[in-house]
Amino acid sequence: MTKTTVNTGKTLKALALIACLGALPLVVGLTGCASDRYNQTAGQRMDDNRTADRVKDALARDPEYKYDGVNVVVFKGVAQLSGFVATRAQRSNAGDIAKRVQGVKELENNITVKDMLSRN
Repeated sequence: MTKTTVNTGKTLKALALIACLGALPLVVGLTGCASDRYNQTAGQRMDDNRTADRVKDALARDPEYKYDGVNVVVFKGVAQLSGFVATRAQRSNAGDIAKRVQGVKELENNITVKDMLSRN
């Protein structure tokens, strides 16, 4: 009878160990690499940096306008354009260019038109 109790105890310990080890990747996966709306994982940051570079390159390749005064920041696929341009057409065109870039999920076009500043 003692031998059966010892085997049952070892079996329960083994099952508990297996259950803990099985749950460990789930817990680590949900908490260790998770991001929230205000933070990025390292992979997201790298993707966003590449996307920002692609948007800057696309703006630089535009034959019609120069976008030296435009800043590009990407956070979780949302590209934000800021800075100054001379006309509304430039502002609109910069937004259209950025929307077509791979990796841009949404666009916030916060570019200010210089001629609108002089009117105020």
